[in-house]
Amino acid sequence: MVRKIVVLNPKGGSGKTTIATNLAAYYASLGQYTVLMDYDSQGSSTRWLSKRPDELPEIHGVATYKSHAGMTRSFAMRMPVEAERVVVDSSAALSKHELLELTRGADKILIPVLPSDIDIHAATRVIADLLLTAKISRRDNRIAVVANRVKPNTLVFRALMKFLNSLDIPVAAVLRDTQNYIRSAAKGVGIHEMTEKRVAKDVGQWIPLVTWLESDGSFNSEIVERTLIASIR
Repeated sequence: MVRKIVVLNPKGGSGKTTIATNLAAYYASLGQYTVLMDYDSQGSSTRWLSKRPDELPEIHGVATYKSHAGMTRSFAMRMPVEAERVVVDSSAALSKHELLELTRGADKILIPVLPSDIDIHAATRVIADLLLTAKISRRDNRIAVVANRVKPNTLVFRALMKFLNSLDIPVAAVLRDTQNYIRSAAKGVGIHEMTEKRVAKDVGQWIPLVTWLESDGSFNSEIVERTLIASIR
């Protein structure tokens, strides 16, 4: 069963690529045929994929922002028939048409939000667009927010969580501000593929996120939790 997960926030610097690449690495490590679609013209996901060590599970990359001589866009973006998990790293400054195209057929949509007034405002707009333009109902349980790069016990973090709780949209995860994600990005690996004990806390923060993503999928949530806990050990 193919599941499409879109990581979406038109505002740059929200951590879209970090979440998209780590999700792709996670699913690939479980033996799922994983496709990582890079819509961002900066090509950050594609660059991360180029650094990925050969011995790690393969991820099929699709650089949708590139022009492909001699072939149509639809052919260049064709999905492998083996695909089981498709992770989309969306671009910034989406038009309404592009928003509809990206979210069409999406099983889950993740919106990373940083703890700042500017990012909170941007998240409000993208959620409104998803509800009003893309016609995605809250009842479908397809949209969730990820509080990203947070520093707990700060005023701005409490303001962010107060805002998120007011949206009536699930908060799938709260990810702390740490250099571990920078280190994993430089190596082309996912956070849970790093063996250092210092990433154990970060891996643990992904348990509710992946559980929500698979809450109505083919994975049992207990299996998801066990695999992540095992990677901590």
